[in-house]
Amino acid sequence: MVYNSVLQVYKMIWDELSPLYQATEAQAMARFLIEKVTGTRFHNTIATPNSILHDDKIVELKQYISQLKLQKPIQYILGETEFFGIRLMVNENVLIPRPETEELVDWIIKTNRHPSPFILDIGTGSGCIAITLAKNIGNAKVHAMDISSGAIAVASENAITNNTKINFIEQDILTLPYSITGSPFDIIVSNPPYIRESEKVLMRPNVLENEPELALFVNDSNPLVFYKAIANAAKRHLKSDGYIFCEINEAFGIETATIFQEMGFVDVTIRKDINGKERMVRAKKL
Repeated sequence: MVYNSVLQVYKMIWDELSPLYQATEAQAMARFLIEKVTGTRFHNTIATPNSILHDDKIVELKQYISQLKLQKPIQYILGETEFFGIRLMVNENVLIPRPETEELVDWIIKTNRHPSPFILDIGTGSGCIAITLAKNIGNAKVHAMDISSGAIAVASENAITNNTKINFIEQDILTLPYSITGSPFDIIVSNPPYIRESEKVLMRPNVLENEPELALFVNDSNPLVFYKAIANAAKRHLKSDGYIFCEINEAFGIETATIFQEMGFVDVTIRKDINGKERMVRAKKL
């Protein structure tokens, strides 16, 4: 039986992936894969770099590497990802949570002043926003909706795994009912589809060929359709002094903010992400 040290395996993975991915990506993938097969955080594993991985672990790693070479996202390959310090199951029914969404969640947590807020997450996907808010805002009453039954199934499983109680609703954002369980809310948040069809040419194959188009794209002729629906819903279902938060397309920061301003919201604020892109908006209901 052949044995391989953790350092040797790390270098092997990096060498296999570096022709297809940037160096930092290949390094991160190598760390994730080693964590997956060892069940141990990489910084703990590397503390004993001469520790060995048995043949069965090497076989498992090579299976993962072969899928990565096909441009399949590592999160789908592993069936999980990390978001705001928690583990989440992900599959092709949901988007892979992004770092900018963590920034949006952080903004919500820091804005909230309610001891036990009622929160609605519109378009929950994996449940990453709803679950993180439930875990980080004490006594929050969280409701989350999505048009996809597959997404609701994933989010429900993630809520159970992370010991959070969330009321899930299967519902289309564009046809929100007049009455929603939990309304009125102190906070409404949404990360809706906002990428224009014409922007597909700018996207990487691993996103286009794997992540759900329903959660990504909007028609070029009406790119802000979801924000108009969300603003209308917030007008009906937010409490006075309640806040609506949205992740946005960086190309439409001012236009998205204007939707909320024209509907009577105040304190409308556009925020840039860590890369300096306009990716979030917050508005307050009078």
